[in-house]
Amino acid sequence: LPTFADKLRELGRWPLRPGSIRIFQVNVGYQCNQTCRHCHVDAGPDRKEVMDRETLEQCLEAVRESGILTVDITGGAPEMNPHFRWFVGALKEAGVREVIVRSNLTIFSANPKYHDLPEFFREHGVRVVSSLPFYTADRTDRQRGEGVFERSIAALQRLNQVGYGVPDSG
Repeated sequence: LPTFADKLRELGRWPLRPGSIRIFQVNVGYQCNQTCRHCHVDAGPDRKEVMDRETLEQCLEAVRESGILTVDITGGAPEMNPHFRWFVGALKEAGVREVIVRSNLTIFSANPKYHDLPEFFREHGVRVVSSLPFYTADRTDRQRGEGVFERSIAALQRLNQVGYGVPDSG
């Protein structure tokens, strides 16, 4: 059985190179307000590692120079990075068409400083991506923590109130 590399050579595709980079994904830290059992980066409230402003500026410069039009921001809870709002604003000012934020949703109610995130997201045209592991509270809470399901539903309702998930909202 030929190896993957051998097959690519046979097809004249070696070495394998990307056509272009369309999405720049950046993990801005491991700090999170949840302690999900399945978290692949082991994020949580006790994790203090977050990307500093200087590194975010380097990311911004890389995006500018490359012409990448989509930036996907993840974490932990990326909103907990102290430079998060600056970074989102700077990306939009730099001409990035789509800023995606992978949010756990419960961050909206975790602390008063995050209560306005739905409005911030709307004002900056952020695409919010989130998930629930199951459609019932008991199974979701077992995996992500007590009360996560209800707080997530409340956060989705907040997003609806500011225009997400309604006709013609994008």
